[in-house]
Amino acid sequence: MGATLQLNSLVVNKVDTKKQYAWSVFIVCFVSGVCLVLRGYLTTESVAFILLVTLSLIAMFFDILPVLLTAVLSALIWDYFFILPRFNLRVGNSEDKIMLSMYFIVALVSGVLTYKIRQVEKILRQKEGKSQTFKLYNTLLNSLSHELRTPIATIIGATDNLLSNNPELSEDDKQNLLAEISTASLRLNRQVENLLNMSRLESGFIHPKKDWCDIKELIGAVVTSLTEQLEHHHITIEIPGDLPLFKLDYGLMEQVLQNLIQNAAVHTKSGSDIVVKANVVEDNLVITVEDNGAGFPENETAKVFEKFYRLENSAAGGTGLGLSIVKGFTEAHTGTVSLQRSKSGGALFTLKIPAEKWY
Repeated sequence: MGATLQLNSLVVNKVDTKKQYAWSVFIVCFVSGVCLVLRGYLTTESVAFILLVTLSLIAMFFDILPVLLTAVLSALIWDYFFILPRFNLRVGNSEDKIMLSMYFIVALVSGVLTYKIRQVEKILRQKEGKSQTFKLYNTLLNSLSHELRTPIATIIGATDNLLSNNPELSEDDKQNLLAEISTASLRLNRQVENLLNMSRLESGFIHPKKDWCDIKELIGAVVTSLTEQLEHHHITIEIPGDLPLFKLDYGLMEQVLQNLIQNAAVHTKSGSDIVVKANVVEDNLVITVEDNGAGFPENETAKVFEKFYRLENSAAGGTGLGLSIVKGFTEAHTGTVSLQRSKSGGALFTLKIPAEKWY
């Protein structure tokens, strides 16, 4: 890992921007040429995987603009030389259009995330020293490997089924495959949002843009956006009718509540209760998110808001960034967040935020 990081810095420092563009184009064209020669032995999906791996390797060493150029170029090459009909940019049918669109999205996300991981590692190394940086970088990379690989595999698998023209595929089957693609794309989007939010927190550029917010409307919008995750849970919202408006950053608080409610849904069994309450306590807005799941072990309660922290023996998936973002965005409002065991034995998260109010 240390040798890789040193090589990363060495290449970026020695190769100027113009040469990075030239090398990026050359590498993609060379790999594409090899795939074209071997096209009789490779499927269209195999070529997509090879180009995505090439893009990820380029993103490890070059700046973001050459990486984005590589992503666009690889998508065009894949379309022109490997998607039927070959040797033109016309896409034959709706399934091909979906597959090409998904490839383009995945290529951009993969390139940007790989570049972002390298940038985060660089910032952390400057702040905390090499040993701590290597540990965090490795943890992030291991976490993202599952979170990126799973939705990407789902997208490509679903598009492969759509492209197979299997006569046994009914219209309902096709709609289900499109739904899988949509769900996987949303999962990728959540990971990108968490990475970008953590990057904002690390850079210290969080400045809440406060405006009057209706807390009932805010919580309702969050619950609606998590309809799929809450499908098998009982969600209850308890807000007094005379609750005033509060001056908050709507976007930041929306992310805070999304992460807390989604965390409750992920860590409780199907059929569990999730209760969201809001009230005024001593001139502070107090929001609680409570569930009746198994709760958090006492010896891990103090660690749940740390970056990249995940419970021992927890299910696969997740980057361990959600609750650290909750803490960072809450503190940006000069507020606090705490975790206790609820009366039912589950988790009880409490947000306490000093904010202007308007009745």
